[in-house]
Amino acid sequence: QLQASGGGLVQVGGSLRLSCAASGRTFSSNAMGWFRQAPGREREFVAYISRNGVYTYYAGSVKGRFTISRDNAKNSLYLQMNSLKPEDTAVYYCATDRGYGNLRYIPRRLDEYDGWGQGTQVTVSS
Repeated sequence: QLQASGGGLVQVGGSLRLSCAASGRTFSSNAMGWFRQAPGREREFVAYISRNGVYTYYAGSVKGRFTISRDNAKNSLYLQMNSLKPEDTAVYYCATDRGYGNLRYIPRRLDEYDGWGQGTQVTVSS
């Protein structure tokens, strides 16, 4: 079970830090990802982090502005979002890699993840 939190209303150029709390599974055994879904659009990949946090990968639209991290001791995943833009407005979700990720492949499809919980709304106002 995953629960995202930390969303809110922020002005253009502002920052937010999202958190994802994991329960009911061995968090450190799984790579994790963040996704987002804007109104009227499909859910899309945002960022990926390996089980030990060493490897990260970002969608081109957020690279250089967002940072994914994790704290396995706290069963928690994070997404630091800086320089926010109106197009970042969406519901953000965390999810667990079903085992597709490795050194040669970063999973980015929805069906490669599970454990979807309730998302958290991020609204960037101009």
